[in-house]
Amino acid sequence: MPRRSEASLLAALASGDRAAAEELVERTYREVWAALFKLTGGDADLAADLTQESYRKAWVSLPQFRGGARLSTWLYRIAYTTFLNHIRKPRRLTSLDEEQASAAVDPRLLPDELLGNAADSERLRRAVVGLPEELRFTVTARFWGGQSAQWRSANG
Repeated sequence: MPRRSEASLLAALASGDRAAAEELVERTYREVWAALFKLTGGDADLAADLTQESYRKAWVSLPQFRGGARLSTWLYRIAYTTFLNHIRKPRRLTSLDEEQASAAVDPRLLPDELLGNAADSERLRRAVVGLPEELRFTVTARFWGGQSAQWRSANG
């Protein structure tokens, strides 16, 4: 089956076409999950949970989508907002048992490399999360979400 245009996909979604919903997820899931994976500091499970929550929110909000931005951009914005809501929640600490901790380490890296990479990644993530909202969204959309840097100005 040929790939539908975004306009025809949106029309099919509006009419309740389940195949269109599946096509939308197939087209966009990898990018949404990858952006959330980067935002969460490499937590694959959390990225998957936030991706699922993002699509749930998208389905609820779909009737309000007017096409002022690309569908992928709109989905990224929902995912980004979902991430922000997650990090604003109070966190519960859990301990890792020894088996889980050793599974999380790449054995090919030396301890100094591992600590340096983790520290650099965490510093970068914290620095980006600490930016003012408008700049933070632009930086994450461009570098972690793969979105065009110009799309934001076209949508206000």
